[in-house]
Amino acid sequence: MKEKFKTPQTAIRWLFAGFTLLCLLAAVISAALYHESASDIFAGLGRICTQSGQTVKSYFDSSYGGFGGTFLNAALVCAVCLGIYCLPGSKPDGVSVLAFFLTAGFCFWGTTILNIWFSFAGVLVYCLAMKKKPGAMANAFLFSTGLAPLITEMLFRYPGEAWHGFTGLGIVLALAVGVFIGFLFPAVLPHSPQMHKGYDLYNAAVPIGLIAFFLRSLLYKIFTSAPPASENVGLADSFVPVSVGFCLVVFALAIIWGLALGGAKEYGRLLRDSGYNVDYGTKYGSGAAILNFGVYGLFIVLYYVLVGAKWNAATLGCVFCMVCCCYKGSHPANVWPIMVGYVAASYIAEFVCGLTGAEHTLMANAQAIVIGLCFANGLSPVTGVYGWLAGVVFGMIHYTFVTCVPLLHGAFCLYNGGFTAAFTCFLFIPVLEHFCKTKKDSRAGRSRMITASSAANAPRGPRCITAFSRTTISPSSSASGARAPQPIPARSAPGRTSLSRIPNLTTPGSLNRRSWTAA
Repeated sequence: MKEKFKTPQTAIRWLFAGFTLLCLLAAVISAALYHESASDIFAGLGRICTQSGQTVKSYFDSSYGGFGGTFLNAALVCAVCLGIYCLPGSKPDGVSVLAFFLTAGFCFWGTTILNIWFSFAGVLVYCLAMKKKPGAMANAFLFSTGLAPLITEMLFRYPGEAWHGFTGLGIVLALAVGVFIGFLFPAVLPHSPQMHKGYDLYNAAVPIGLIAFFLRSLLYKIFTSAPPASENVGLADSFVPVSVGFCLVVFALAIIWGLALGGAKEYGRLLRDSGYNVDYGTKYGSGAAILNFGVYGLFIVLYYVLVGAKWNAATLGCVFCMVCCCYKGSHPANVWPIMVGYVAASYIAEFVCGLTGAEHTLMANAQAIVIGLCFANGLSPVTGVYGWLAGVVFGMIHYTFVTCVPLLHGAFCLYNGGFTAAFTCFLFIPVLEHFCKTKKDSRAGRSRMITASSAANAPRGPRCITAFSRTTISPSSSASGARAPQPIPARSAPGRTSLSRIPNLTTPGSLNRRSWTAA
């Protein structure tokens, strides 16, 4: 049984199933603790599905989804995603882990069991048109939900500003937009790594962000007026026992499972990995990858506790949107510099605002910055390849961009932080490549210097002479104690070089220093 769980695809499916079951248990337990009846749970689920997903308002609020409704929404969406990964032709890997937990995280603020089906329809049309198995496109199905808030807008509000409930026009608009997204996305996705050169782990953020940019321009500039302004973030209450308690249970169980699979043996090597173009499950085994899921998850929780983040549903979702990279390149050793960069940028901004008299609203624990850091961890390969200082600088750059990029897509793109990470790579990866050396190149340069220094300090002369000649001592020289070297020619033999053809060692330049030392 242990060997069966070590198989990467099997272990990943069980990881998905375990998380889905925990979400369902959390719905039941939290509803019992906070006195929510079954009707309250389903009513909360209905409100989540029919209200705006454009903001990050907490689903935990009793007037919105409540605890039971929120966790039930997550359990249902995760169950659908698990079913997709069980289809024929599906081969879950590290990208699948990223897609699953990214979608699961957004179940707490943007993705619902209702709005996922419209973009799924688009991917299914793509599969039929290109004659591909739906199971082979499982990752595309999940990533296509990155514009789920726009689907909700089409379904219940567009083209006006008032919510109108279910209408025939709304269903047609949502289906048309969803099919457009799902059909276009798989064609654009393979080109994403070429744009950021593999330094942004959120590959899907580039095509989703660009499609959102296009649709916002088309729907809200060409066809109608600008979209309604989104509400400010960070207004929701904090629900520490539920949010932190759920995270501790999930990550503690993952650590136990990873250790049971022998992940501790390879985890030290995993922590030294750069995170660039890697799948930890394939390279280090399922045990080490699942152990990283647990350890990295607790590391994220610790950071949010230290900065004083509000533990609402959005923050809980951020934890899983961040830990989703645990298979594809992120771990505590290459993410901490990005966290330091975010905190440093926050304090620098506060200092400058103090000098200018401007109001500083983007503290490290502000909801927008908490969500921004969630996706900044996609830049962890930068830290792994170029060093911790590059990670700090890129974290500060991401902090600068993250609240401005939503102006491009109208806050409809759930992958805003990953899209911001791509913009950071577009501009500054060429700068790094032009002016800086990678850690690997720096180590190779130091190794060459050490080798050259050792060669320069090696012994000279006599060792080389003894390698090419033999000497005899004449009687006269023996009496006086002096030794007169007399070379004795060796016989030439087929396939051997005569000593007469060996260069004269006393002639300057006859052998270079490398040959002299090597002798």
